[in-house]
Amino acid sequence: MFAIGPTWTTERIELLKSHFEAGLSCREIAVHIGVSRNAVIGKLSRLGLTRGEFNAEARPAKKERASRSIPRLQYQMLRTVYEDGEPVLAAPVISEQRCSLLELNKQRCRWPISTPGAEDFCFCGNTPLEGAPYCPGHTRLAYRSGSRQRVARG
Repeated sequence: MFAIGPTWTTERIELLKSHFEAGLSCREIAVHIGVSRNAVIGKLSRLGLTRGEFNAEARPAKKERASRSIPRLQYQMLRTVYEDGEPVLAAPVISEQRCSLLELNKQRCRWPISTPGAEDFCFCGNTPLEGAPYCPGHTRLAYRSGSRQRVARG
């Protein structure tokens, strides 16, 4: 059986400091010293070593970041779909521009029609909502709110 020495010897701490000052990443420092990346991060934290001031100007303001978030964009899309106040299953969606998988692109609704492998299988092909994969009618079917689901089933 062999004895395991301390992880952070004086030599390792000096190596850590010199590599840190040289601008190496925590992963690179860990490889050079022979410890884990988390060990390096923890020791840097305990020594109070930081990479310098955070540049707040480099990141967009919090309000800008929030307005670009995916859930926020989805909410805005769905709000425009449901603003007209129509019931979810008011009328069946008529796919006038049906297309095959080979014809499918971002300018066509991707709602599948029929069963994959069936002779009549295709995609809706209507013009989708901006930023959504489906046309307005299929978006209503795909993204129903909880209260609308209960009403539609009842």
